[in-house]
Amino acid sequence: GTRSALARTLRASERVHGMSAPRISQGVMRGRPIAITVDGMRIACFAGETVAAVMLAADHIAFRMDTRGHERGMFCNMGVCSECLVTLVASGRRVRACLIEAHDGMEVTTHG
Repeated sequence: GTRSALARTLRASERVHGMSAPRISQGVMRGRPIAITVDGMRIACFAGETVAAVMLAADHIAFRMDTRGHERGMFCNMGVCSECLVTLVASGRRVRACLIEAHDGMEVTTHG
């Protein structure tokens, strides 16, 4: 029926748009396909996903560097710990990747 057609469409969309990590496709409604850029790498994703979800789905697990130069990754995924701080290139603002929604064309750096 309609649900299985939608699931097939989503799976096809994931293949076409270069998703690298497996994603739940059964019973999930996704936004339209978009792309953001993280550290110069274009990453396909869906409208409505957080920057953290996009980065993790693309196997980009280092969100920032600590003061000693060690990579830091996702910890709480609910905006409490600040381990997922990334910098929005357009504004230079540091934001929690787990709280900010990805927008088509958004540029993010983990080196800010």
